[in-house]
Amino acid sequence: MIDEKQKEAEKLSDLILEASKKAFLDLFSNGEQYYYCVLITSGEAFFPYISACSVESLSRYSKEHSEEDAKKIKWSYADSEYCSFGYELYFKSVGLYFQERLGINELDDDAWEQEFNLRILAMERAMKHLDSEGIFNINQLRENVFINVEVMPPDSTNTERALILNESKNITEWLTEAAE
Repeated sequence: MIDEKQKEAEKLSDLILEASKKAFLDLFSNGEQYYYCVLITSGEAFFPYISACSVESLSRYSKEHSEEDAKKIKWSYADSEYCSFGYELYFKSVGLYFQERLGINELDDDAWEQEFNLRILAMERAMKHLDSEGIFNINQLRENVFINVEVMPPDSTNTERALILNESKNITEWLTEAAE
C-alpha cells in the first residue's frame, strides 16, 4: 500500500516531470549540444526550474568575454543563457502548486525537513524519469551530459545527487571543477 507521503512525492514528481520534459524538449529543439542540464531549487526547496549549458553557448560566451571567463561560468546555472528556460510556459503551474502547499517557514523543524526531502525527492525522480526516456540523448551522447537537481546556494547534497543521477566515470570533469 502506498502511503500518503509517497503519493504526494509522486504527484509532485509528475508535475515537475511534465514541466521539465516540455522545457527540455523545447530547449533541445535548437539543435545545440548540451553538457549541463539541471533542475535548480533554493535552499528552502521552493519551486524548481531548469538551467542548461551547451557547447555552443559556452563558445559564444568565450568569444564575447574570454576563455578564462568562460571557464569560470562553465558549470554556472545562473550565468547560463538558458537559466529558467521555459519557466513562464511550463513551470508556472508547478510554482503555483508549491505555493499551495504549506509554506516551509510555517512548519516546525521536523516537518520542514520532511517537506524539503519530499520536494527534492520529487525533483530527483523527475530527472531520473527524463533520463530513462532518453531525453538527455537528444543532440548529444548521454555520457556527455551532466544532469542533477541542484540546491542553491550549493551544498554537498548536490554532489550526492550528481553521483546518483550520473555514472561517476562520466562526470569526472564536473567533480573536479564544480563539485561541492
